[in-house]
Formats: sequence, structure tokens, C-alpha cells
Amino acid sequence: MNEAPPLECSNAITAQTLGFTGTGKMGAPMATRLLDAGHKLVVYDIRAEASAPLIACGATGADSTRAVADAADIVFFSLPEPRDVRGEAIGPEGVIAGRRAKILVDLSTTGRPTTQAVADALAERQIAMVDAPVSGGVKGAGNGTLAVMASGDPQALKRVSPLLAVFGRLFVIGDRPGMAQVMKLANNLLSATSLAVASEAVVMGMKAGLDPNLMIEVINAGTGRNSATETKFPQAILTRRFAYGFATALMHKDVRLCLEEARSLDSPMSVGEAVRTIWQAAERELGPESDYTEIFRYLEKL
Repeated sequence: MNEAPPLECSNAITAQTLGFTGTGKMGAPMATRLLDAGHKLVVYDIRAEASAPLIACGATGADSTRAVADAADIVFFSLPEPRDVRGEAIGPEGVIAGRRAKILVDLSTTGRPTTQAVADALAERQIAMVDAPVSGGVKGAGNGTLAVMASGDPQALKRVSPLLAVFGRLFVIGDRPGMAQVMKLANNLLSATSLAVASEAVVMGMKAGLDPNLMIEVINAGTGRNSATETKFPQAILTRRFAYGFATALMHKDVRLCLEEARSLDSPMSVGEAVRTIWQAAERELGPESDYTEIFRYLEKL
């Protein structure tokens, strides 16, 4: 994966102490925005180097999520996989073992079953969970322009809403943890589909002798335009940079979770199944840590 952009420090006035676990490509810029908003921050990541820039900006480092939950009433997560969220939330060194935490805000994409299981376990310790996945990528995280989809206990949501607004535009999806996960998975299925099918279309045109730059210009002036043709192609694919900031494995994971959710609801997704097949093949060919815009390279090779 490509390195995350450097963090900029701020000397904003302190407001409250917050916790943050998972300071990777998405977590670090979101955590930085909380620092910039004037909050004290206690941070933890399994990779110490991921938290180092935040600590240099004034955050306090911790050696476990349990230590984070000992220091802060509100703990944020930004983690890659459902198993990571389960472990850091309800494992022996997780939020559930902390002495102070009262609310867990999960910014990750994990699917409804994981969110519900974690929320139920935390509730037994009087810890509320706010399910708050985000969309908008690393650039949106840094700029504070993410779409934040939140669901959970109304009182907990009311308390954390001003903090979530620091990340971008807040959408309250419902009053039960897991509802926002369904919204996020629907969004990411569409994102994965647009990138895959736009890549297929442009590769076809190139084989027929068309200029890919002109193709994207025409598509964006017509009815075929989508998030892939408007942003990912100009910024990462046509430039051959392939550095948009999201892993192929994570996109495949999100599509898989969406299909699992659809099956649990007995909601057919024939197109979604085809989309998963292509992302599964792309991950196998490109490697899990490849940038997801490299799916274009995979289709070129085919």
C-alpha cells in the first residue's frame, strides 16, 4: 500500500479527552481532525509507527485499546476487518475491559452481524455503541468531507454527533447499531461496481484504438459518468499512479459483506455476485495490499 499523506499538527484549544484505536490510512487523518478541533487524544494502533505522527502532534500513546478505554469516555475505532473490531471491542484487552469508556464509536465497515454482536456484549457493561462507518476516502478524511452514516442509541448519538460532524456530513440512519452498516455496504457495492465496470468499458475502448483520456472526458459529459470516471480515473488510473488510498482486499471484503447481508435478508443480488467475482480475481492477481484502482491493470492484462 502507498504511504498515507503526512499529518499536519494544530495548536487548537483543548476540549475533552477522546480515545482512538486504529490510526492507519483512514484513522490517522480523522484522529488528526479531532486534535485540530481542540480535543486531547489517547491513541493506539497495533503498529506503533502508525501512531507516531499523532503523538508528535500532541496525542498520548497507549499500549492497548484497554488502556485507551481507561483514559477516555468516548473511544473511536477505525479498523480494517470485522475480527479486528470484535477483538479490540470485546476481547480481554478491549474497550469492554476499560475502566472509563461509556461509548464506542465504530467508524469501520464490518457488517451488521459483527456490529450487533459487539453492541450486545458492550451493553452488558453499560457501554453504548454508535455504528458510524464513513465514505469518502483518505482525501475526504483529511479534508473533513466524509459522508458519516450513524446509527445507535439516540442519547449516545446526541453526545457524539458534534464529534462526528468534525469528519464531514453526518447522516443519522437509525436508532439501532448495524443499520448504518447496511447503508455503508450498499454504498460500497455501488462504488466497487462503478470502478469495475468503468475499467472494463475503457479497456474495451482502448483495444478498439480509442484514447482513454478522451473516453473519460466523453463519459463524464454524458450519462455514463460515475464516481470512478469523475475522480478515480483522472487522479489515479489515467495518470498510471494507481494510488487512491484503498486496498483491493478491503474493497473485496466490503462487497463480500454486502452479499452476505443481502443473503440474510433474502434479497437477490445477481449483479453484486458478478462484481464480487471480479474483485476476488483482482485481489488474487494483484495482492491484497494493492491499491484498488489497480483493478484496471488486472483487466488490461486479461
